[in-house]
Amino acid sequence: MSTNQQIIVQTLVEQKNIELYPEVKVDDFFHLYATEQILKDYDLNYEEIEKGITEGGGDGGIDGIYTFVNGELIQSIDDIVETKKNALLELVIVQSKFTNGFSETAIEKCNSSAKDLFDLSKDVDSLRAVYNGELIRNVKIFREQYKKIISKFPTLKIQYYYCTKGVEIHPNTERKTEFLKETLSTLFSDSELSFEFVTAQRLLEISRKEQTRVKQLSLNDNPISTTDEGYIAIASLKSYFDFITNEDHRLLKYFFDANVRDYQGTVEVNKGIKHTLENPDEEDFWWLNNGITMTVSKATYSGKTLTIEDPQIVNGLQTSFEIFNYLKNNPDSDDSRNVLVRVITTKSEKSRLRVIRATNSQTRVPLSSLRATEAIHRDLEDYLLTEGFYYDRRKNYYKNNGKPVNSIISISYLGQAVMAIVLQEPDYARARPSSLLKNDSDYSRVFTDTYAIALYSTCIKIQKLVELKIKSDNYCFTTSQIGDIKYHIATYLTSLITNKEKPSPKEISEIDVSTISEEDCSMAIDEVNVLYESLGGTNAVAKGKELVDELKELIKEKIKTGNAI
Repeated sequence: MSTNQQIIVQTLVEQKNIELYPEVKVDDFFHLYATEQILKDYDLNYEEIEKGITEGGGDGGIDGIYTFVNGELIQSIDDIVETKKNALLELVIVQSKFTNGFSETAIEKCNSSAKDLFDLSKDVDSLRAVYNGELIRNVKIFREQYKKIISKFPTLKIQYYYCTKGVEIHPNTERKTEFLKETLSTLFSDSELSFEFVTAQRLLEISRKEQTRVKQLSLNDNPISTTDEGYIAIASLKSYFDFITNEDHRLLKYFFDANVRDYQGTVEVNKGIKHTLENPDEEDFWWLNNGITMTVSKATYSGKTLTIEDPQIVNGLQTSFEIFNYLKNNPDSDDSRNVLVRVITTKSEKSRLRVIRATNSQTRVPLSSLRATEAIHRDLEDYLLTEGFYYDRRKNYYKNNGKPVNSIISISYLGQAVMAIVLQEPDYARARPSSLLKNDSDYSRVFTDTYAIALYSTCIKIQKLVELKIKSDNYCFTTSQIGDIKYHIATYLTSLITNKEKPSPKEISEIDVSTISEEDCSMAIDEVNVLYESLGGTNAVAKGKELVDELKELIKEKIKTGNAI
């Protein structure tokens, strides 16, 4: 008989599945939901969670795998970063089953695959016959990131989570985790290892835990208040540390504006802040540092305490990180120094974005870190709302407001769709999703006022149509195969619909996606897959030029013989 907790989890997941992601089966949605809750503190969006999913045939007992450096997700080889000493490298592995118990076999599979996947003496590519492509890709990211910073002696944390609707763990099942820990200890002797069984009760506890939106900042003295409900204040380093961390002293990543949080700063600046913190002298810290700027929806002052709603730290990112690292490593410090904090109450999103750009223009934050503040993205957000899409310019804004998974469009998703459909570079869209915002040349080709705004909506609709069909029960593609060919299918289908080898942006924007038949879409999927498989059917094939060249030849032939759609 099911317990109350199991019944609640069952009902909750089934309802959320219908509300948020009816396109997927409930078992698949359970994994997405469980992973979202487990990784809640990392503030991932749905697209980032889905890219880490590895479940299916050849998953080695691993349903999801994620690599973080200092709390930042590393999700492609292009994202791999250099770090300073004492960096935190985290490997999070999730296994989930929509069942009422925990099995020994599941842990045994994890142990067996760990001996292969995390043994650095083994070539991970040689394991493709055993493990699926998405698992290999994500393991390779962890391996390469680890090797990149190993000389800096990072702190390595490996965390396994096994989530089901179970309520109890049998001693024999729990004993199996010791063998897994032993395997990993042998492979990574200095790592911190943990294994958590996420029961129905524990999953409910995590689910009910909401992100902190109101927090208090203790001050030493009365702040300077402004006529527009802002404050300029001096807070102790310890008080500020408490403000930006939770009760477990984990950094509240979502307090840092998504527009600037990826900016890691220069090594020289980081070293300077760190040196100042670690070598106190007669000067107070705030004398030597520009301090912190945050935008808020509301701030009130009472009894030397600022109560702040919806804080977003828009300037002073590196100062915040260095204060966090300094006091995290020195928890018993009696350091009495202070930091300058500017609190700006903004009345509109437009005003908040102007503050972000203005405060960061005085530092070396590259413009690529501020892309989402540009007018074109604000216009896209407004327009796409009329088309039924929620443009994730403000990371996780719509996710946190309970909008459907398939209707939330990230900037990178839109960029990849335009790269494949308009620019006809599906190989690039597949190979380098993160570079679309970071590379000025790529960005300017994708996001430009010369395109009709309707073009972007059309690209989303075509890409979504392809993904819906390729994931249907009519096909048995793996997650890796879908990722490999979905952009090539979109490129191919668009050319056949317009009867043009390279359709113009205007011609693409005028496509009525609702008129594309299921037969035409299926034909495009089948024909692209035949080419993909004939060339080897691998991730390398999808990222290479040969498949694109073959595709373009096929398009020419179809148009020449009058067999386009």
